[in-house]
Amino acid sequence: MSRGITMWNGQDVDLDAYFARIGYGGDASPTLDTLRALHRAHVTAIPFENLNAALGRAVPLDVKSLMDKLVGQARGGYCYEQNSLFAAVLERLGFTFAARGARVRRRDVSWITPVTHAVLVANVEGEPWLCDTGFGHQGPLEPVPLRDGAVVEQGGWAYGIKTEDDGIQVLRTRRPGGWADLYAFTPQPLYPADFTVMNHYSSSHPQSRFVGQVVVQRAAPGVRLALVRDEFTTSRTDGTMDWRSVSPDELGRLLSEAFDIVMEPEDLVRLGALAGAAKGAAPRARVRQ
Repeated sequence: MSRGITMWNGQDVDLDAYFARIGYGGDASPTLDTLRALHRAHVTAIPFENLNAALGRAVPLDVKSLMDKLVGQARGGYCYEQNSLFAAVLERLGFTFAARGARVRRRDVSWITPVTHAVLVANVEGEPWLCDTGFGHQGPLEPVPLRDGAVVEQGGWAYGIKTEDDGIQVLRTRRPGGWADLYAFTPQPLYPADFTVMNHYSSSHPQSRFVGQVVVQRAAPGVRLALVRDEFTTSRTDGTMDWRSVSPDELGRLLSEAFDIVMEPEDLVRLGALAGAAKGAAPRARVRQ
C-alpha cells in the first residue's frame, strides 16, 4: 500500500481549494474519522458525470487537470477522475492505501463485464476500508469496512461486503427486493498507469457506456439522482422512484439545479442532441457505475 511514495502526485493538490470545494473544515490527520468525513463530503459535493467523454474530449487524469476541472470549474467526473483525485488527497494527508480494479456486476449474470471500474482500499487503524468516490448515485457515502459479512447503513442506504472464492470481494447494496451485487474486485493492486489504460477504453472506445450518451449522477442521504440520456430519475430510500424525460431545451437548467454543473451554451446544444437521440436509438446497457 502507498505511503511515503508520491505515485499519486499528492504534492500537486491544493488542499485549501479542495476542502473549500467539498465544504470540509475538519481535522486533516490520517484517522478513520477524517477518512469518513472527507469521503462523505467529496461524494455529496462533486457529482459523477461523463460529459467530456460524451462530447468526445480527452479525460486527463493528472492531478493539476483534475484540480482544474473538479475543483476550479466545479465540475464532476467519473471513477478514474474522482478516485485519482481522492487518492492524491489521501496521499497528501499521509493515509496508507492502494487502488483496485473492479468488475461491475449485472442482473444478467450471463454477461460478464470487463474490469472498468476503479476503487481505493485504505488501511486505517489496523483495518482495511473500501473507499469509492466514483461509483455515481449507487456508490457508498462513506468508506465500507472490508471484511466478509460487514453491513453498514449510510444515510438510509445499506451496503455490505461478501467474500467469494479466490479472494474475490463484492460490494453489495440492499434494495426493496433484497441484496444486489454492485461490483467485485480482487486484492491485486493497481497503479496510475493502469488507470490510464482503463480510462482510455472508458473515454474513447465505441463500446464504452460513457461514449455517445449523457450520464450524470449524484448520491446524497435519502435520495439518489440520475440523468442517463434523456431520462431523469429520483430514487429514495423507501423504494419510491420518480422519472421523467428531459428535453434538450431544459438540459442546462436541470444540470445546474440538480447537479450544480454549468456548461457552455454550445456544449449544451451538443449534449442535448445526444440525449435527444436516445429516443430513436437501440437500447443500451443501463449505466450503474
